[in-house]
Amino acid sequence: MDAKFWQERWATNQIGFHQVEVNPCLQQHWSTLALAGGSKVFVPLCGKSLDMMWLAGRGHRVMGVEVSEQAVEAFFSEQALTPQIDQRGVFKVYHKGLIEVWCGDYFALDAEAVADCKALYDRAALIALPQQMRPQYTEHLNTLLTRGCEGLLIAVDYDQAQRAGPPFSVPDEEVRSLLGSHWSVVTLQERDILGESRKFMADGVTRLEERVYRLTKR
Repeated sequence: MDAKFWQERWATNQIGFHQVEVNPCLQQHWSTLALAGGSKVFVPLCGKSLDMMWLAGRGHRVMGVEVSEQAVEAFFSEQALTPQIDQRGVFKVYHKGLIEVWCGDYFALDAEAVADCKALYDRAALIALPQQMRPQYTEHLNTLLTRGCEGLLIAVDYDQAQRAGPPFSVPDEEVRSLLGSHWSVVTLQERDILGESRKFMADGVTRLEERVYRLTKR
């Protein structure tokens, strides 16, 4: 799974992962983080998420990273924002107001680019990656974000044999294995969401759990 995969998903409008409303878990649990006002939030694999607008609406500076230029342009267009566009190394950076989206490969980011990010919001990054790529994702995250960074992670857990991802199943034990050595991992919420997920039910999935974690970088 590479950049071309996601670019093709956006080009063919196969974006069932995109939520048309602000994520309710974000709204419910964001206030549990110990963040100073105006803290900058890093949003990896952000797509055209409305969650970035919600965060900016609460005074946060937001830094998203997204490989699909189509998704980035759609975000600003749909939010009626006309961005300034700059080139920063291999990234094309779209920015307007409190929001900037770096268009390019997440793995090409360096720590300097995210040095002022004090928070993390991951709703659709970890679960977008197949199992073999998730250690690479979290290892890079560990090099990017500094001690004391606070974050929310949302993951889903189901029998991967019953449905191909994405979104992929990332069970609790894997979350803790991937992040536990560098982050404090606290479960804030766990709930059965199968009844809310027609596509999963239609595919024969018999169990679907959603977990929300609060992360603190050690």
